[in-house]
Amino acid sequence: MTPLAPEMRPYPVRVHARQNGPPSRLLWLVKWLLLVPHVLVLIPLWIGFALLTLVALVAIVITGRYPRWIFDYNLGVLRWSWRVSYYGYGALGTDRYPPFTLADVQDHPARLDIDYPARLHRGLALVKWLLAIPHLLILAILFGGGGWLTWQAGSEAWAWGGGGLVGLLVLISAITLTFTGDYPRPLLALILGMNRWALRVTAYTALMTDQYPPFRLDPGGNDPSDPTKPTPDTQPSASTTPAMH
Repeated sequence: MTPLAPEMRPYPVRVHARQNGPPSRLLWLVKWLLLVPHVLVLIPLWIGFALLTLVALVAIVITGRYPRWIFDYNLGVLRWSWRVSYYGYGALGTDRYPPFTLADVQDHPARLDIDYPARLHRGLALVKWLLAIPHLLILAILFGGGGWLTWQAGSEAWAWGGGGLVGLLVLISAITLTFTGDYPRPLLALILGMNRWALRVTAYTALMTDQYPPFRLDPGGNDPSDPTKPTPDTQPSASTTPAMH
């Protein structure tokens, strides 16, 4: 069988989101307050994420492998952050309160999965941050310069990404929701595509995949990558990371 070209292969970072009923017209006004407990937990979790990514970098350079326990922890932090962002001002896509867990909550409206890489390129791990600069420049426009750093820290719930196109679109959607009771589906699809782009780049810069993120928006709630067919040389990630209590 002829191998798929890189641009045709399913991307190993899969971001899904759906609405579980129409959002409340006014709840978005106080979500910043409701998410304070999550932010307080996510800040130290993201500090751990950064430190453990450095440990993973050393391990990859020496062994070519990403330590599985670090991978599962980092994936859990990304999952938690995505649920908070989708509930909060990264999308306002659901009124279901995010659970306090690193685990994959299969019935939650916002889900994220990343294929665990069997092997990683040792030298590439040292320059991924440099290769990702074109993406980071685009994301700085989409999320706002300060907002991108805020998003990375897992505390986007404080404000609309610090500005940027995503923040503007979410604000327009919130105002529309307030007056009509309906979230504009085209805007939600576009917002989800931008968040999907950001999560792919985050996983790449965190060394969790060697597959370079595509320069494209994949709008909509369903990720175009087939979750039943992991990319070559990868294994499905664990979805049973222990919950935090």
